[in-house]
Amino acid sequence: MRTAACLNRIAPYLFAQIDAKRDALVEQGVDVISLGIGDPDMPTPDHIVEAMREAVRKSENHQYPDYAGSLAYRTACAQWMESRFGVTLDPKTEVLALIGSKEGIFHLHTAFVDPGDYVLAPSIGYPVYSGGATLMNAQTYYMPMREESGFLADFEHVPDEVLSKAKIMFIGYPNNPTGAVATDEYFDRAIAFCLKHDLLLAHDNAYSEIGFDGYRAPSILERPHAMECCIEFFSLSKAYNMTGWRIGFAAGNAKAVSALGTVKNNLDSGQFTAVQDAAIQALSGSQQCIDDMRAIYERRRDLVVDALCAIGVECKKPKATIYVWAKVPEGYTSESFATKVLEEAHVIVTPGSGYGPDGEGYIRISLTTPDERLLEAAKRIKEIG
Repeated sequence: MRTAACLNRIAPYLFAQIDAKRDALVEQGVDVISLGIGDPDMPTPDHIVEAMREAVRKSENHQYPDYAGSLAYRTACAQWMESRFGVTLDPKTEVLALIGSKEGIFHLHTAFVDPGDYVLAPSIGYPVYSGGATLMNAQTYYMPMREESGFLADFEHVPDEVLSKAKIMFIGYPNNPTGAVATDEYFDRAIAFCLKHDLLLAHDNAYSEIGFDGYRAPSILERPHAMECCIEFFSLSKAYNMTGWRIGFAAGNAKAVSALGTVKNNLDSGQFTAVQDAAIQALSGSQQCIDDMRAIYERRRDLVVDALCAIGVECKKPKATIYVWAKVPEGYTSESFATKVLEEAHVIVTPGSGYGPDGEGYIRISLTTPDERLLEAAKRIKEIG
């Protein structure tokens, strides 16, 4: 039996490896505190769960769903975009339901990338940006990201020989894992660059609703000329604590949305309509649940950053996301420090190197753990210091 050659070039999925290490220790009776995966510890809000209970009882929802998503769901997505960002979209042609944004981001490669092509990906970012390219036998060019430039991916120095073969440029702000945010001026430059070089600009906006200190993330589709070259990905996972529900949407340029939809028509049968009905309630109902959740994460952010700084771990308070991005102590790599923390403190943190080449020297800490466990994790890390 011979597997595809591309599988030999792709690393095991980072979070699957973390899960395996955690499970092995738990089987030994070890009390492991996981600060690795960004899976909310808070439940899905009751009004969304109730909507799902009602929707799942409807016999018509038990049939095959619409491939692109129900028109009701896509309309709710468009209305949310209008209310939240002032962006006007045609739900029939400029919105597409996704089985979680990860699925959509991966399948975008199938829609646009041929073997030998390039995608431009941030050198610190969601692994699927590059993993999708690898599985399409394409290449990834990593756009540098440096702390001194606010972790904004540098797309303006991509070599001409790469640009001539590039199809997609990925960016994502608020950024996972660094928590960095982008300015309107940065988005405008990115749009102009992609229009000049005939690139699809894919913006991952999964953390748009989780901002702190009054910060509210924009949509790139607000910017002039964005609809000419942009597709944006949204997820209900983090905003509404719906990670296991697997529901999101893509919005933007009609040609890009159509191409992605064509791939999905051939690869999946769409998301369960009852889940879409519950998602409509999430998007159109009270948003107080987001405000409440945001306050909890902001408190946890302050708690973690203060605790880490107190034990000599260098980090800054992010304006957004559910993560803290911290430097590893001198003398360690990301991997060696994460391993030390796991083996000696029984705390899982994610090595920054797993997010790309410029992630080396950092770790990512998730805020999706109750306050007392976060403090206990900081205490354990200090004790092994």
